[in-house]
Amino acid sequence: MQTKTTTICAPKEKVVRSQAEWREVLTREQYKVLREKATELPFTGTLTHKHETGSYHCAGCGAVLFQSNAKFDSGCGWPSFARPADGKAIEEQDDNSLGMFRIEVTCASCDGHLGHLFPDGPMPTGMRYCINSTALSFKPAE
Repeated sequence: MQTKTTTICAPKEKVVRSQAEWREVLTREQYKVLREKATELPFTGTLTHKHETGSYHCAGCGAVLFQSNAKFDSGCGWPSFARPADGKAIEEQDDNSLGMFRIEVTCASCDGHLGHLFPDGPMPTGMRYCINSTALSFKPAE
């Protein structure tokens, strides 16, 4: 699977693009997940079983979202994290789609859909950020 990643100079700035511009910079799969809120099939993502030390960035804008020391194997089929890299890296919204209540997780820099947050993670946070691999890019530690 081909991955496109765009890095921005100042990840704290809001990244605003038209849908046509997003289609130009994202792969078809990335566009479906990040812009249309699709979910990749479980156990198909390239980052689900990645165990290297490094950081996970938004595939749309390059903002740092998660660090590898917060990643854990939840067995759910998607990359799972106990906490974001920074309290301002992600945003959470109520999601009542599909006849159930969940908390949607989006990139605070570009509003890209990342996945969902569940209260069944490891301590001390007890949270599981269940994130689509397609929404992320990985940068190994130097």
